[in-house]
Amino acid sequence: MADPNCNSSSLKEHLAIRLHEISSLAQHNIELLNNENICLVQQFENMRNMMTDIVESAASFYLKCYLSPYTTKYEDLTISVRNLSERKHGALIVVERQDPIESLIRSNIPIGGTLSHALIESIFYPGNPLHDGAVLIRSTTVVSAANVLPLSSIRVTDRKLGTRHRAAIGLTEQCDAIVLVVSEETGQASFAINGTLHPINVESG
Repeated sequence: MADPNCNSSSLKEHLAIRLHEISSLAQHNIELLNNENICLVQQFENMRNMMTDIVESAASFYLKCYLSPYTTKYEDLTISVRNLSERKHGALIVVERQDPIESLIRSNIPIGGTLSHALIESIFYPGNPLHDGAVLIRSTTVVSAANVLPLSSIRVTDRKLGTRHRAAIGLTEQCDAIVLVVSEETGQASFAINGTLHPINVESG
């Protein structure tokens, strides 16, 4: 459940501006379609980039709304994901919400530390024995690390999605947890909810 106090007015304003820009660009491209001397590939690429910005900005906003009622350390999560993304350090971060999830995971190593971006980043530093598994967060506590999550049984057609992404999807198919993922190949940050993966813009927090 999202935080009912989340104010979406700034997001809506940003999205409205971007949608108007796409609409104007689309109309301009329609007018140019019959001109065989003009290549519109770059214009279409610009439209795709605009849509990517819209999707990632909206996802980032709703992620904050989904997590705010369950942890007061959202800012630390944001910072850690941004830093991990910039360094291309792969990560898998589970935030427990209403459903207990310890019965769905295995092979965990107790941590019991207060959630901070420094702790999360150190766990996922390449070479750390804990970095391959998932971190479990409950409220403001890093409960455990090196957790193994159930993989999704749904066929993932996107070849860019590795084991971390399949694990994020798999766990959220079975409970209401939010799972944050950072790809070590691309640095792209995403979150999974209800068995669906959404890319996020780490700069917008």
